[in-house]
Amino acid sequence: MAIPKRINPTSLNDYLEVITRAVFQAGVRWSQIEKHWSNYQSGFAGFDVHKVAAFTAEDVDRLMEHPGIMHSRKKIDGTVNNAKTLIELDRTYNGIRSYLRSKGSYEELSKDVKKRFSFVGELSVYYFLFRVGESVPDFEQWSKSIEGEHPRMREMVEADLKRQANLC
Repeated sequence: MAIPKRINPTSLNDYLEVITRAVFQAGVRWSQIEKHWSNYQSGFAGFDVHKVAAFTAEDVDRLMEHPGIMHSRKKIDGTVNNAKTLIELDRTYNGIRSYLRSKGSYEELSKDVKKRFSFVGELSVYYFLFRVGESVPDFEQWSKSIEGEHPRMREMVEADLKRQANLC
């Protein structure tokens, strides 16, 4: 299974894809989502944020029948809402990156992201911010505040540290 890498987002679509992956991975094996990720890409219009934000109830019904996509109406509706939220934040803050850097601390940003986005908890916030290259707390310190073990998150962070070390 490929370990998710940090990306350098070039559009809102990239942010939507990462946050959607976080939403659908929550509560399931990451490999289950990865195995069918191309179905998510096709079902959600290549994560074109404006197309997804315009999805109707009929589009949600279509996705509920789409092969290879988790048939969770709440997560699908949440993805449509998240597309709308990204567009709104992009407009309000003159760029989504400006929004992500507008808070005084990770804790403040995490609280705000969880309030604004659907189906995004603390693990998803960390995953999302990490993947899109934003500042996150040290994993070891942060993980002490989260219940349970999170081996895939640890693996993702450690792989990134190794990649960075190899670049030096």
